[in-house]
Amino acid sequence: MADQLYLSLWFPNFRFEALPAALIAVLRQFSLISKSKRVSAAAAYPISFHEAPTYQRLYVLDDRSQASESEESIIENAVAEATELLHEDTAYEFEMKWSLWAPEGVTAEETGGLDPIWRQTPTTVKFLGFGPDFDDSTFEQNGHIRIDFGLDTPWLFDDEAEIEPGNEYAALTAKHIKQNIEMLLAFTLSVEKHCGISSRLLWTESGEPLAEKLVARLQRLN
Repeated sequence: MADQLYLSLWFPNFRFEALPAALIAVLRQFSLISKSKRVSAAAAYPISFHEAPTYQRLYVLDDRSQASESEESIIENAVAEATELLHEDTAYEFEMKWSLWAPEGVTAEETGGLDPIWRQTPTTVKFLGFGPDFDDSTFEQNGHIRIDFGLDTPWLFDDEAEIEPGNEYAALTAKHIKQNIEMLLAFTLSVEKHCGISSRLLWTESGEPLAEKLVARLQRLN
């Protein structure tokens, strides 16, 4: 069953005023892995996620975008605009995209009995910076910054065809899942090395041990 995947980051002796700089540092590391330097959306939520955002902006990143909007969607500019007024009871959210390998259709009905075609698919990742008073100090459990990768399917995709010896689709599946896992680990290690964090936690919403699931998945692919 698919599970929501997160990465929580804590910083030593963290001051709330340093949140924009910390967000920029993390987003920059993501941009190096994703090869994208632009934010696709930004928002600020007061008190809790049940409240309507006090700030919200969607950026047009395709050929329709104007030069000014393209400039404003650069990481440093997008973070500066969204956090211009810092409030301790607010969470600041930024979205960026990276391309992960995914099969088009994963059932026989969806593919007409054929093996799914794997394609690199733009996938949204959400970065949340928490004010100390947001949602009853949720940062204590979720981190000063929490990264929401969406469902864990790209890293744990399962299909019985994979275990059949000599199956060409199995080899292709193994290759692309490994590539997805390598991107996830590369980003996680890059943040640990370059962002001055004191601790990090890669976790799933259900609480199942993700590290064990990834190791087991890699063992099946080898």
